[in-house]
Amino acid sequence: MPDIHIEREHSLGLAAARKLAFRWAEEAEERLGMECVYEEGQTSDLVTFTRTGVNGELKVTKDRLELDARLGVLLGAFRDRIEAEIVKNLDALLAAKAARKKG
Repeated sequence: MPDIHIEREHSLGLAAARKLAFRWAEEAEERLGMECVYEEGQTSDLVTFTRTGVNGELKVTKDRLELDARLGVLLGAFRDRIEAEIVKNLDALLAAKAARKKG
């Protein structure tokens, strides 16, 4: 069972959600030192991410983002803070993408 589970519904479609998830992966690599692997599929994409103390995946579909992360013992103590940062980041990316879609 994941230590962190976050789901967000959206109305972006797969192409726009794919761009958003790719941007999320870039930011995770740059800001958090994560190693991310992006795999595109027909109906969904999967971003796997890892670094010392954490690993997980972000599943991307036409109407949903679903993130599961497993934390090591040391990072487990900061679970709430890590989850809050991930939520803030995903929500900001979704809001920016939705605003561009409307404008």
